[in-house]
Amino acid sequence: MHDRLTQSDIRKMEEEIEYRKLVVRKEAIGAVKEAREQGDLSENFEYYAAKRDKNKNESRIRYLERMIKTAVVVSDDSKEDEVGINNTVTVYIPEDDMEETFKLVTTLRGNSLKGLISIESPMGKAVMGHKVGDRVTVQVNDAYSYEIEIRRIENTGEDGEQIRSF
Repeated sequence: MHDRLTQSDIRKMEEEIEYRKLVVRKEAIGAVKEAREQGDLSENFEYYAAKRDKNKNESRIRYLERMIKTAVVVSDDSKEDEVGINNTVTVYIPEDDMEETFKLVTTLRGNSLKGLISIESPMGKAVMGHKVGDRVTVQVNDAYSYEIEIRRIENTGEDGEQIRSF
């Protein structure tokens, strides 16, 4: 499966890769070298910890590079009155008689505990491209789905600053 990422997501990942290659890698190599100079490696915890940290950094670099290479770039632009990426959406869930507000983001930034819902999630897929007043079905799995109504759309930038509200 290819992750759907915005150009901004890719730019942030490239910045992290550059930082990890230029700063973290040098520090990790220095720590390994320093620990190795302490002598007997068979009982040298600092050496193994430094190697582990160096390997974690290299693994993260490979992961980010692979994500960029396989990503499907999606636009974070949407029509003014339609739900799109980086919009804050308020929906009414009749089944629970409650409203829920969340921000729609790419899979990379999804975090339901912080109210950041991925465009790949059932809720994200259901609301994308719809307008205020639309009733849509959220298909959770083959056996369960529920209806929601879109009540409010706020067009926000990546930093959360409100641009427009409907």
